[in-house]
Amino acid sequence: MQRMTALFSAAFLALGLAATQAQAQQNSATDTKQSQATAPTQDFSDQQLQQFADAAQEIAVISQEYTQQLQAAEGKQAQQQVRMEANDKMVKAVENSGLEVDTFNAIGQAIQQDPELMQRVQEMAKSSTASGDQNS
Repeated sequence: MQRMTALFSAAFLALGLAATQAQAQQNSATDTKQSQATAPTQDFSDQQLQQFADAAQEIAVISQEYTQQLQAAEGKQAQQQVRMEANDKMVKAVENSGLEVDTFNAIGQAIQQDPELMQRVQEMAKSSTASGDQNS
């Protein structure tokens, strides 16, 4: 499943990430507001950026799966249930990468404001996906 994300390495930053951030921010609105205020000035380690890239790839796949389910859901309650389930999976993907949701969101906001940082994360995503494909 992660191998498919090679095609999304550029797209997940532009599209999937924005939706993911919005959903994750709904869960931790207070903490997220604090991280939003400091996001542009934070320096992130290469390890954090790699964890972000790995989590974002997983999130892109989750987002794609749940977008289809969301479109098929009938009624607001069913749609809300799909959103909550997707959000839970996305949060777990972030936590499994070793990052906290707030850090993930802060990196996401920072890369939206810094094209060089976005390029670094995209390269990390491509490298980790290419390594995974070659090892299989």
